Amino acid sequence: MASTEEMTKDRKARREARREEGPIAKLIHRLGYETEVDFVLRVVQPGLVGLIDGTVSSLAPIFAAAISSDSHTAFVVGLATALGAGVSMGMSEALSDTGESTGRGSATVRGLITGLMTAIGGIFHTLPFLISEVHEALIIAGIVVAIELFVIAWVRNRFLEVSLRSSLVVVTLGGAIVLGIGIGIGAS
Repeated sequence: MASTEEMTKDRKARREARREEGPIAKLIHRLGYETEVDFVLRVVQPGLVGLIDGTVSSLAPIFAAAISSDSHTAFVVGLATALGAGVSMGMSEALSDTGESTGRGSATVRGLITGLMTAIGGIFHTLPFLISEVHEALIIAGIVVAIELFVIAWVRNRFLEVSLRSSLVVVTLGGAIVLGIGIGIGAS
């Protein structure tokens, strides 16, 4: 009978073989990356950092503005937050690591990926505030945030092999804390 350690290694080997043959693996190779690890270091990790930051950090200002004012104000605050954070995070990533000693690739490319994903993370749940009825916009924005948090958890699960359940708990908890801050400040 095989030991638990052998069974775990066997499961990991089968999962890795499926990944190497799947559509995502084919896309990674077509994009010019030799391995999935290379793709994770150069694209997924900087993109995930940006998506998490853009999604979570923009919740407080957007929801505070919506609760204390109106949809138009929330939209303007959300757009400014998303774009400003995109520039800031892009610069932070590009200036924090040249990529030479870590093998993470071009600092400029990583900065662009991080900045773009930060902006995207903030813009998606800003768009519902184009709806003039603030309560309706808040509900739709909440649904969009839930989808964004699920996407973050799925990416962490797929590329970083973090349990989907634990990832959902962590990203939801982080999002709830920041959302609570925004609601608390907006209601004051």
